[in-house]
Amino acid sequence: MGPLHGINVVEFAGLGPGPFCGMMLADAGADVVRIERPRPPGDGMSRLVLNPVLDRGKRSIALDLRDESDRDVVSRLVERADVLTEGFRPGVMERLGFGPEPVLAANPRLVYGRMTGWGQSGPYAGTAGHDIDYIAMTGALYAFGRREQAPAPPLNLLGDFGGGGTLLAFGLLAALLHSRATGEGQVVDAAIVDGTALLTGMIHGLRQDGTWQDARGVNLLDTGAPFYDVYVCADGGYLAVGALEEPFYAALISGLGLDPASLPDRSDATQWPALRAIFASTLAVRTRDEWWATFRGTDACVAPVLDWQEAMADQHNVERGVFPEVGGRRQPAPAPRFGTTVAGTPGPAPAHNESGAQIRAELGLPGSLVQS
Repeated sequence: MGPLHGINVVEFAGLGPGPFCGMMLADAGADVVRIERPRPPGDGMSRLVLNPVLDRGKRSIALDLRDESDRDVVSRLVERADVLTEGFRPGVMERLGFGPEPVLAANPRLVYGRMTGWGQSGPYAGTAGHDIDYIAMTGALYAFGRREQAPAPPLNLLGDFGGGGTLLAFGLLAALLHSRATGEGQVVDAAIVDGTALLTGMIHGLRQDGTWQDARGVNLLDTGAPFYDVYVCADGGYLAVGALEEPFYAALISGLGLDPASLPDRSDATQWPALRAIFASTLAVRTRDEWWATFRGTDACVAPVLDWQEAMADQHNVERGVFPEVGGRRQPAPAPRFGTTVAGTPGPAPAHNESGAQIRAELGLPGSLVQS
């Protein structure tokens, strides 16, 4: 059933972080109804908007917000909802007539989630952007990359999904607790710049106490330290090394077959290049999987860098069910896991307007004219 069973969510269709947040809520048992724009059959656009993973477990209905009867459907959905999410630029929902003021007047307990890159205020609020722009403006992108090389974008995981969708889900649940306790809804302004900045909190703390330098590739966690980096092996595969603590470092040195007394002092950053050269030459003589056979089950904090298919086939991931099959597709499992209110495997993503007739029937309305 999931811990959010009985929670009704209305999601205005979008891309990236908004649907990801909706997926998290649906994974936890919420009934998420995705409102989509009507599209003629076979127009090719539905596949660009719908995502077989981000939209799993949801229901879908196509509504034309210029049509009064469809606007009535939206109003009815919102009136019974616990949560609303939208990811438009500031002012768009207001122009559509479904901004926070009229919606909260009709449903005072509603939690109204707004997902944007820049936020609802500030000089950039009305301008376009993508993950790479938002993380660039928080300082986070500056930190990704090797020494004296350009910053490298970490896909769109940090901004869209970490600082964006995940933080929106947290905000919605916090506001939902308040609503349940008081009957008072509110707006949750989730901005990717805000969330990304928050995720860099530990680094800011390290900077302030003098243990983190602003230059890329010279720190403990940014490939500066030779005992926290990725190395190429004899077969071209890669091995991830994260032996930060002394006991883990000792296990690494033992597995590599090196004499600790012959190595440069790892606590002296000026010795890191020499230590890195030793690690690189040592790891280059065996294949990735040969090294993994040596380190597997030890505390050396070493792991093979798996590709997408290898990750799905790994024994640990298989036994934990990290990548279950949903609707015939392998995809990441819901997380985190709950001991009592287990949600189970999510349902597949709906086709365009797949649930339209069902939702209209629940609202006591005639069937939809728009077919999937």
